[in-house]
Amino acid sequence: MGAQLRLLRRRVSAVKSIAKVTRAQELIASSRIMKAQQRVAAAVPYEREITRAVTAVLSNSASVDHPLTATVENPTRAAVLVVTSDRGFCGGFNAAVLRETEALAGLLRGEGIEPTPFVTGRKGLAWHRFRGREMGGEWDGFSDNPAYADAKRIAETLIEAFRKPADEGGVDEIHIVYTQFISMLTQKVQVTRVLPLQVEEAEVESSEVPPYYEFEPSAEAVLNELLPRYVESRIYNALLQSAASELAARRRAMKSATDNANEMIDVLTREMNQARQAEITQEISEIVGGANALADASAGKE
Repeated sequence: MGAQLRLLRRRVSAVKSIAKVTRAQELIASSRIMKAQQRVAAAVPYEREITRAVTAVLSNSASVDHPLTATVENPTRAAVLVVTSDRGFCGGFNAAVLRETEALAGLLRGEGIEPTPFVTGRKGLAWHRFRGREMGGEWDGFSDNPAYADAKRIAETLIEAFRKPADEGGVDEIHIVYTQFISMLTQKVQVTRVLPLQVEEAEVESSEVPPYYEFEPSAEAVLNELLPRYVESRIYNALLQSAASELAARRRAMKSATDNANEMIDVLTREMNQARQAEITQEISEIVGGANALADASAGKE
């Protein structure tokens, strides 16, 4: 009985230590998520304006022929940028991204396109390395706090691969798989094609006069400057959305783990109290039995 009581005490102590760690992780994620949301909100105007600028160039210059807007008739290779986290303790965050990546890869193969993963985040890198998957690019160390310089490095690698012919190791398409932050409770995995560029023109009212644009020195020169920035902004937005989603998923997972640990502590405490009560009852029974035996022995001598 004493051994069982000691075992229960050790288990209670271990679960309390785990609860402290998960509670700390929950508080850290809660303190960082507001800043991550603010960074997402701050990046939206830039992405919106650069998209408008690119749309203006393409809409008002019919003769523009840029490599980043050219669509290959029969694409054979595609780059898939997979945005995962560097750290764990975030529930099914990475599993959902990797599952959607596999679904996209199957869809591309069905169309005769071979996908090449470009992976960010240590969890995604470990997943691909464990399965022996060859990757076109690897980045880590910034999943929960990405900078624009990180998006720029990724964009340069992807654009370089896009400019190269597929038969020379290049790609014909670029897709991004990331987690979009919707709210503290909802995050959704998104699949977006970045290149070849597809810019949707906004519909205007018939009475509204469309603006007239002039480009200096030329529309081609403007696109040469704008399109790389456009791709960088899309990747940067995906990294920021993923960072906010990662923190929200970690907060939710750690809160659930803390609640489960506290519930287990209550159960183990009840079991420990029952074991201690049974041990006390057994000791009392042994004392009473011993006293009765002594009393009977004394009465026999008399």
